[in-house]
Amino acid sequence: MAGSSHPVEIVVDSGRIQTIGSPSFPGPGIGGENSWVAPAFFDVQVNGFAGVDFNSPGLTDELMNRVIERLREKGVVFFCPTVITHSFDHLAMCLRALSEACKAAVVANAIAAIHLEGPYLSHEDGPRGAHPLEHIREASWDEFQRLQDCAEGRIGMVTLAPEVPGALGLTQRLVESGVVVAIGHTAAAPETIRQAVQAGAKISTHLGNGSHTRIPRHRNYIWEQLACDELWASFIVDGHHLPPSVVKCMIRAKGCHHSILTSDAISAAGMPPGLYQLGSARVVVHPNLYVERADSVGSGILAGSALDLLRGVENVIRFAGVSQEEAILMASENPARLMGLEQRLGTIEPGREANLILFRVEGSSIHLECTVQGGDVVYKNPDC
Repeated sequence: MAGSSHPVEIVVDSGRIQTIGSPSFPGPGIGGENSWVAPAFFDVQVNGFAGVDFNSPGLTDELMNRVIERLREKGVVFFCPTVITHSFDHLAMCLRALSEACKAAVVANAIAAIHLEGPYLSHEDGPRGAHPLEHIREASWDEFQRLQDCAEGRIGMVTLAPEVPGALGLTQRLVESGVVVAIGHTAAAPETIRQAVQAGAKISTHLGNGSHTRIPRHRNYIWEQLACDELWASFIVDGHHLPPSVVKCMIRAKGCHHSILTSDAISAAGMPPGLYQLGSARVVVHPNLYVERADSVGSGILAGSALDLLRGVENVIRFAGVSQEEAILMASENPARLMGLEQRLGTIEPGREANLILFRVEGSSIHLECTVQGGDVVYKNPDC
């Protein structure tokens, strides 16, 4: 078990952990004496995976099942499909498609909530990131309600920039309606960051990214969010979005119990290195998971993330010097607590839903053996 080095037997029945104790007798089961067990993973920001883009039309049951199956291969049993800034009609189409997909039990069980990233973000170059300028707009409760109707109430997280007109008022209303508000893609003054937290903002989306290349060295929106004890923070730990030294400093500042690992994966994630179409752009995924536009190779400008959480857990152990247990905490229990799923994912104890991973550790590599969701083995590594 993560955090413990003694042999343990976990008995699962009817989807829940029944008992945890010392191994009793050989019998049917999974795992072995070199296996570790831990809570499964939860990714709060997935734009796409395995060639499937949640921001493009044509989402089918087959495509959604492909994403779920491929994420399970990385230990992820819960995730938030993420829809980004676009026109109302386009957002509505994507949200309706995701909501329709959730009518299948296997999809509804995997999707914790929909994450709406935008369209109420900074219009400035840098903070805006890859979000299209023509669709950036003022925050609107009325528009959000219409989008939530399209999603049939499944939007559970909204990333916004608090300096956008109407954003603070929207933050309060979102929080009152049970939606988690995240600060991201912002150029806000420190005072505005504090106002957003007072209004109920709960987390910083991929902190350190979606920002200017140069900012004031002391009074800036990154330091303010790092220093705010009320804010969680998510991090993309691929070695490209944040240098290892920055990951180390940020996680030490925020603390493991308020840090969350996310992939922010694009549709090319989980695919072999190569050339892929991402919306209207072509991108190159390199073997080290660096992603850049095909028409600007060597520019140093990222074009998305090809990370998965299993690799993120490996990286954060190496980059930040955290323990295996702390790294898994940031990919499992922490996002579950943020999104109100702590009864389904977190500590391994009797009565809890059996959402688990079994793995082996070889040096700095984690080799996933199997993924268990609701007591069922939903992925088994054929090499184990």
